[in-house]
Amino acid sequence: MTPLAQLEALANPAKAAEMLAYHKAARRYLGIPVPDIETLTDQWRAERSLDDRIALAASLWDTDIHEARVAAAKLLTQARIRPDAAVWSLIQSWVPSFDAWALADHAAIAGQKRLTADPSRLDTVETWVASPHLWTRRAALVMTLPWTKQNHPKPEEGAARDRILGWCAALANDKDWFIQKAVAWWVRDLSKHDAPRARAFLAHHGAALKPFARNEASRYLAD
Repeated sequence: MTPLAQLEALANPAKAAEMLAYHKAARRYLGIPVPDIETLTDQWRAERSLDDRIALAASLWDTDIHEARVAAAKLLTQARIRPDAAVWSLIQSWVPSFDAWALADHAAIAGQKRLTADPSRLDTVETWVASPHLWTRRAALVMTLPWTKQNHPKPEEGAARDRILGWCAALANDKDWFIQKAVAWWVRDLSKHDAPRARAFLAHHGAALKPFARNEASRYLAD
C-alpha cells in the first residue's frame, strides 16, 4: 500500500465530519487521531532515506488532505537532520499555504527544529513579520518559541530573544485574534523562564495588546 492508501485505510467518516466542523478549513478530512498518524510516520521514517522522506512529505502536503499534511510535517519533525537545507526549503514553501492553526502548528514544530539547528535562518523568518498573510506573520512567532525556553540563555540566545521580542512589539498592534494570541503565547512562555524581559515587554507594549492577550501574556507573572 502507498502511504496515502495506508492513511485512507484508517479513515473514520464520522470523525472526519466532526473534524471539518471543528477546524472549519475546507479540505478533505479522514478522521484519524494524531497518534495513529505518528505510528505510520515513524514506520515511514525508518524505511526511507532522507531524500525519499522529503519527496514523500512534499507529495503528502500537496494532496491537501488534513491528515496527509499532518503526516508530512511529522515526517520532517526531527532534531538531527544532516544535511537539512532541502527540509528547511520545503517547510518554508508550505508557509504561504497555511490557512488554519492546527496544520500551521504541526508544520511550525518541524520548522522549530530547523531554526534551532541553524539560527541564521531567523533572517528569513524576520521577513515574515510584515507579510500580508496572517498565517505567515503568526508562523514567525510560533516557529521561534524555542527561544522562550532557556533559563540561562547564552549571549547569542539572549540576542535572538530580544530580536524576536522586537517582532512581537511590531505585531502588538495587529488586531487579528490569531496574531494577538501568538504574541501573548510568546511572552507568556518567555515569562516562565525570563520574567524580567517579559515584564519589560508588557510595560512598553502591553497597552497595544487586546485585553485577552495582555492577560494571557501576564498569566505567570506575579503582581
